[in-house]
Amino acid sequence: MRRALAAALAVLVLGGCASSSKPHGSTSGSPRGSLDALWHAGGESVGLISGTFDYAPGDVRVSFLVVRHDGRQVDAPRALVHMARSLAARPFERAWARLERVGPTPIFVAHLTIRRPGRYWIVAAPTGSRVRGLGTLDVQAASQSPAVGAKAVPSRTPTIASTHGDFAELTTRTPPDKGLLRYSVAGSIAAHKPFVVVFATPKFCTSRTCGPVVDVVDAVRRRFRHTTVRFIHVEVYRRNNPTLGLNVFMRRWRLPGEPWTFLVGADGRIKAKFAGPLSVGELAAALRRTLL
Repeated sequence: MRRALAAALAVLVLGGCASSSKPHGSTSGSPRGSLDALWHAGGESVGLISGTFDYAPGDVRVSFLVVRHDGRQVDAPRALVHMARSLAARPFERAWARLERVGPTPIFVAHLTIRRPGRYWIVAAPTGSRVRGLGTLDVQAASQSPAVGAKAVPSRTPTIASTHGDFAELTTRTPPDKGLLRYSVAGSIAAHKPFVVVFATPKFCTSRTCGPVVDVVDAVRRRFRHTTVRFIHVEVYRRNNPTLGLNVFMRRWRLPGEPWTFLVGADGRIKAKFAGPLSVGELAAALRRTLL
């Protein structure tokens, strides 16, 4: 997640912006009804902290935190998200973000429709709060990660059997997530079994927006244990050591940062994907919709 957080900081974080300060693209005397005016319409203007990355046109899932200047997180049930092409422009889309419980730190999740690549500005206004959060989305022409509908990479990911039960090689989670280490990606594709695969490193994922993604996937596994869906956890670093860089599975899947969660059908094609943290409810709903 450190790489993901670095990307997020470059893309969607304007943390620590005081209400009197103006980021690049802002103008003094903001036009009435502009995004900049909305940002300053509350009582405390802050920057958003992103939980997602790798945006492409379409239905864009955006997750973020709204954090006050004193470090306290705003945990309202919902936040209204306004999106515009610049701070001086009027918003052309609005959507509600819902607070999702992903662990100790809940996070807002919104779905926005973006038709073209480019830079977009958003302001989030949590309900019952005077805080307004500002961020940007850099939308590329195509996703860096495998697209929904594409064939999943048939990686021979390690399992309990292939490592002879060497859990130190398999996972950084304590205790080991044994239920997620029984099957490989390649084996599941060959067996025509639907599966959920999460690329994450529990030990080294320490950012505020990281979230216990492996725990979420394991909870969903237990909920759907009587189905044919398989659940797989793949670590992200070579020999589980961040100083050695990303492992071969991350490179072959072309994953920019982590964590990533993919839902793959019995036909071996990707049905849904999530960048960053996600909740049990989000993953369970996607699984029912695409794999059952």
